[in-house]
Order: sequence, then C-alpha cells, then structure tokens
Amino acid sequence: MIYLCVIIIFVDTLRSVIFIKLAIFDLDGTLVNSIADLACATNTALEKFGYPVHEVVKYNYMVGDGVPKLIERALPPDGRKPEIIAMVHKEFDTYYKMHYSDMTRPYSGIPELLQNIKRKDILIAVASNKPDKFTKAIVSSFFDGVFDVVQGKADDTEKKPAPDIILKIIKKLDVSKEDTIMIGDSNVDIFTAQNAGVRSIGCLWGFRTKEELEAAKADYIVSEPCEILNLI
Repeated sequence: MIYLCVIIIFVDTLRSVIFIKLAIFDLDGTLVNSIADLACATNTALEKFGYPVHEVVKYNYMVGDGVPKLIERALPPDGRKPEIIAMVHKEFDTYYKMHYSDMTRPYSGIPELLQNIKRKDILIAVASNKPDKFTKAIVSSFFDGVFDVVQGKADDTEKKPAPDIILKIIKKLDVSKEDTIMIGDSNVDIFTAQNAGVRSIGCLWGFRTKEELEAAKADYIVSEPCEILNLI
C-alpha cells in the first residue's frame, strides 16, 4: 500500500512537469516592464502633431501588436490614416531609439529565472513584435549574452500571432515543436503558440489579465517567474 502511494505521488509529479528543450519568451510585459517608455515615446510623438495623449495605464491594451498598430490605436479615429500613422511612427522611432531604456527594467525574478533555465541546458530565445533593432538593443542592455536567439519584427517575417517568428527560431535552433514552449503575457502570445503548434505559458505580471489568458486557452498560467522553473 505504501509503495502504491509513492507511485501515485511520483506520477502526479511527472504530470505537472513540462519536458522541453527550448523556451521562447515574449519581451514587453514578460521579460521587461517597458510600458512607461513606450507610453512616453508615443505621447511625445502624438503631442508634436497636436494629438491628445494618454495615461500610461491606457497603453497596456495598445501595445502587443507592433508599433504601427500601437500608433494607430493611440491616434483619434479621424487621424488613423496611413500617412498620419507613418508620420507619427517616424517621430516615435526618433524619440524611442534615444530613450528605450530610461524606465524599462527586467521584472523581478526574471534574471534569476533565465540563469536557472540555462543551468538545465534548455535553450532560450526571445520572440517579439517590437521592431528587431529595438528588441535586440533592449535584450543586449539587460540580458547581454544570455539568449541563444533574439528575434523581433523584421520585414521578412509576419508579426505575432502569425507563427513565423516562432517557426524561424525553432528551425534555427533545430528543435522540434513538441520540445518547445512559448511564454508571454497576452493573448497574442498564446495565439502565436497555438498557430505554431507549441505549448504556452501565460504570465500574470505583465500588461494583460488572467481572464484574457484563460479565454485564449493558455496551457499554463503562472503568477511569478519562479513558477516557470518549477514547471520545466
């Protein structure tokens, strides 16, 4: 009877563990809290052309789908024309490239999580809808030499939730979909994982809510970075 109990406990423990070779992380809202710098850059660009600005908290639901979509959402309805979006986007880029790390910082527990995952000989990568140049700059600033692949939005790659970025990373690192998991804070990340055929972990310390992650059907939802280490 004692042996049976031990076996049952062991099996239940195995069911709560994910065996993977590659963990792919979203950037904004997952690895770093960048909302203040994104809001400041957008508000600066809007203000220059006489458009209303927004409170920082409002940007939680504007970000996540790339900078052009962020600018479109921030503009008033009558200003959402391609030429105006392009004009404001250019000003955003000019400001952001000088101020992308003014207030941006890694979330508490993230640096330790990444180091502990690497100690398990698991590959780690970044997949972001942020322009590739800014993605690489931020990762280099806070996690220099930590990730095996860092990939932002590039001209030859569809943005998330299209699976392109994930599949590109998987191919480069020669890992199967079954051995890969996507970690992010929004439904965009969960849908990206589903479209790529990989499992997903939703993070509650980012920009979105538990309800959004549950509605998107994240495979797992965690409240603290250390919970990811316990899962894998």
